[in-house]
Amino acid sequence: MNEKEKLKEIIRLGIELNNVHDVDILLERILFEARKFVNADAGTIYIREWDQLVFSHTQNDTLQKKLPPGDKLIYSTFRVPINVNSLSGYVAYNGEMLNIPDVYLIENSFPYSFDPSYDNSAGYHTTSMLTVPLKTDRDRVIGVLQIINALDKNNNPLPFSSQDEMFIAHFASTASMVLQRSMLTRSMLLRMIQMAELRDPGETGAHVNRVASYSAEIYERWALHAGLSRDEIDKNRDVLRMAAILHDVGKVAISDLILKKPGHFNDEEYEIMKSHTFLGARLFLDSHSEFDEVACAVSLTHHENWDGTGYPGHIDIMTGLPVEKDSRGRAVPMKGEEISIYGRVVAIADVFDALSSNRVYKQAWSEKDVLKEIKSMSGTKFDPDIVDTFFESLGIIRSLATRYPDAD
Repeated sequence: MNEKEKLKEIIRLGIELNNVHDVDILLERILFEARKFVNADAGTIYIREWDQLVFSHTQNDTLQKKLPPGDKLIYSTFRVPINVNSLSGYVAYNGEMLNIPDVYLIENSFPYSFDPSYDNSAGYHTTSMLTVPLKTDRDRVIGVLQIINALDKNNNPLPFSSQDEMFIAHFASTASMVLQRSMLTRSMLLRMIQMAELRDPGETGAHVNRVASYSAEIYERWALHAGLSRDEIDKNRDVLRMAAILHDVGKVAISDLILKKPGHFNDEEYEIMKSHTFLGARLFLDSHSEFDEVACAVSLTHHENWDGTGYPGHIDIMTGLPVEKDSRGRAVPMKGEEISIYGRVVAIADVFDALSSNRVYKQAWSEKDVLKEIKSMSGTKFDPDIVDTFFESLGIIRSLATRYPDAD
């Protein structure tokens, strides 16, 4: 592409990125498009939290090709201080781009240096690196984009050019504006969860972010198996991740006498507790977007069981009354594929995280016991295909758990 065509491409990408709403999905897309734009083999993206950068996402085509189809790179989340000692920290600290032709040849006179530990552990060799700040319209750094190993036509690494710098700077400016909007959306969702947390201590930001992350990964792999198009998967995954954050938002309408009861519920209390499903779904009935539709489905169906023993069943969401009754006059539960795929996915993600986490009423189960329990509920509580997909995704799920640790 010539210069004019590349500028048009940046404008087009800006429009496309505006259609991505979840922060994590957006970060993946920004990193992918930036690498594609300058034909880079790898890259990482960091998000700023106070005076640190959080290593958020990484992509590496060379290492990805070594994995089985459908698998993703598994990496540890870590934090980098915003200071002049590291490349990413230096860029965040100064707000200026760094273009390093060979990171192993950085002179000792520079304050920053390259840490080769990832190369050593992964069996990779980083050469060129273009590190770019992501800044708001007020010139505040909110993240750092790091593009690694520009490639020639023979896939050999070469330095990033001055033209690469110009186009990535333009792209980063566009991406930063979209990212800022997405971060605001995430913040608003988590504030809703903070309100729920005041009522239910188990409904924390860490818990819902883990459930949402697991759900997005499980759905993606299930959808690939189901033969959905990449565009449809990406769109649905984006919406699902946000909707899953709010899966239990209806609990804000449940009395503290029930919600915080330390013992078992009696029958009447249990019926009231079950109402959080349709009370949450009710918030999204005035649908203006696919997010509203998916959030409604997730809230309503994530306690339905594959074998038809869950709740709330076939009800009128506005009244909570059955629209299809059993012999006792109760709502007939949904069963099998009557249950939204989004509810089926969030159900297993929610149970996995709940059993794996400490709660005021229990200690976290061992992973062995959690996995045994989930496997035992295949075909009863859970869709067997979703259980299989969950186990296929277990490696990435384990790594996602470390990104959102519970508060001490």
